[in-house]
Amino acid sequence: MGKLNKTDREWQRELSPEEFRITRQKGTEAPFTGKYWNTKQEGTYYCRCCGEALFASETKFDSGCGWPSFYKPITTSVIEEQEDTSHGMLRTEILCHHCDAHLGHVFPDGPEPTGLRYCVNSASLELKTQEKNDEDTYP
Repeated sequence: MGKLNKTDREWQRELSPEEFRITRQKGTEAPFTGKYWNTKQEGTYYCRCCGEALFASETKFDSGCGWPSFYKPITTSVIEEQEDTSHGMLRTEILCHHCDAHLGHVFPDGPEPTGLRYCVNSASLELKTQEKNDEDTYP
C-alpha cells in the first residue's frame, strides 16, 4: 500500500481539532487524559487517520507515564521512526508508515521481550474490540 497524501484541509474535515493538532501538527495530549491511557479492553489499535493496524492489546502495558504504552507494533513495517530534537530533547518520534500521522515517541525503557516503550497519544489511535454488537447477540 502506498503513502496516503491529503491536504491539511482534507485532514481537518476528517479529524477533530485535537486529533488534527496531535496527528498532523505533532502535538501531545496531557498525560492521564487520553481515551486509552488506562484501557484494558482487548482488541487492535488502529491509526486514527488512515485505519492502519498498529498495535495489539496484548502488547499494551502500564508504564505509569499517562499515555498508552506498547512494547512492540503489530509489525515493524507499520511504524516509521524519525529523530526529534524539539523542546530541547533528543527523542525518537514514531509515525504511521501509511499516512505519516504523528503517534508519539519510542523509548528504550520498556519491558521484555523488546525493552522498548512505544508511548502513543490516544488521539492518534482507534481501538477496535472483539466484542459482539447487540445485533449479533440476539436473533
